[in-house]
Amino acid sequence: MKGQVAILLGLVGIAGVAAAVTPAPSAGTPAAKPAPPSSATASATASTGVLKGVLSVSANGQALRATEGMDAVIYYRPKTPVAVTAEAEPAIMTTRRKQFVPRILAVPQGTTVRFPNEDPILHNVFSTSTENAFDVGQYGKGDGKSHVFDRIGLVRVYCNVHHSMYGFVLVLDTPFHGRADAKGRFELSGLPLGEGELIVFHDRAPPLRQKVVVGETGELKLQLDLSKRKVPPHANKFGKPYQRTPNGNY
Repeated sequence: MKGQVAILLGLVGIAGVAAAVTPAPSAGTPAAKPAPPSSATASATASTGVLKGVLSVSANGQALRATEGMDAVIYYRPKTPVAVTAEAEPAIMTTRRKQFVPRILAVPQGTTVRFPNEDPILHNVFSTSTENAFDVGQYGKGDGKSHVFDRIGLVRVYCNVHHSMYGFVLVLDTPFHGRADAKGRFELSGLPLGEGELIVFHDRAPPLRQKVVVGETGELKLQLDLSKRKVPPHANKFGKPYQRTPNGNY
């Protein structure tokens, strides 16, 4: 046995390097604690803030259920603009049961929106909005057409076949947007600290605007009154009235 030990020691001496051995922790040794967040992570967290609150909805002065406000888009525009990147994948606005779902879709500038048809009938999605006019033509169930929204602003979307179909694509110059939940509560996080403007868009109400200071403004209580017609007046893509069916419907 002594001879074997001597041989091993001799080999170590020839190599000139001894292998490092880390002793196993004893049963009573506590596990190492995870490293604290890096200064860069802590700095990024400290330089952003949150805006949150409750959105209440009414019509003609009468309070409505909070779910009526779930279509509204709530977005924040900082005083100092930030870079906006188009979504990597197309956003979706589906035609389903002669409705656009969702009825209001918010996307960053430059995003492609796809309009898949889930109905067993033809649809023809179009818009005559000045900055984002488009017409994808007629197509049937299972098909879908797309359009790139590269201009900022509100795009009113209709179907040339069905008068009652209407929707809105809100093309934003800010990445900070969201919606209220079924209880009217909302929260926007990761916002740059400082001054800015919080805006609420709903197609049946004038835009609600409020100056805020991220990092200082407390919980917000916003009130939206729905006063506009459900189906906005509009012509077909040729600028002419829609034809009525024999029963008087469009």
